[in-house]
Amino acid sequence: MSQKPAWLTEHGKPWGRGESKVAYENPWITVTEHAAIAPTGSPAFYGVVGFKNYALAVLPIEDDGSVVLVGQHRFPFADYSWEIPEGGGPKHEDPLLGAQRELAEETGLAAADWREILRVQLSNSVTDELAIGYLATGLHPAVDTRHADDTEDIAMVRAPFRQALEAASAGHIRDALTVAMLLRAYHMAREGLLSAPLARAMLG
Repeated sequence: MSQKPAWLTEHGKPWGRGESKVAYENPWITVTEHAAIAPTGSPAFYGVVGFKNYALAVLPIEDDGSVVLVGQHRFPFADYSWEIPEGGGPKHEDPLLGAQRELAEETGLAAADWREILRVQLSNSVTDELAIGYLATGLHPAVDTRHADDTEDIAMVRAPFRQALEAASAGHIRDALTVAMLLRAYHMAREGLLSAPLARAMLG
């Protein structure tokens, strides 16, 4: 990991936290209302969506440079989304185990090699959701392919990496984690951070 630049430093005072109360809770999220003091000193009322799971994402890349994507209807935007395999993993569990489970459940695949390549805060103005992304290579059929979620109707496609990247750049793929992971993998391939044969296959 590269050294943090000197200009990446904190400025000003942090938010002050006063009394809080839970406004809503279900098995996945908690909405908490906070009495707060802004860094400017002004009083504020803040609602935070707290996530009980990590957001986990897997970019499965075949030896020929193609990527495995899954498609499904998403409720909040009432649209169809092509994305990399994703899901939630409990915070008390090793995130890698959850990522491996999601790959098997959504694609029927397992991977010989796993590499964490991304950690991002998905919407840090109103949520505490932390996403962790893995690159999965050495793909092969999974032994256990049980489908854990009875609300998902998932399609699967194998697409050339460059086509998936171009679809994300053009706005045809809009899922934030998918876009971020494709861009991260592209950067790694360009900068020599992946094996030469895999990078050539992805960029070819």
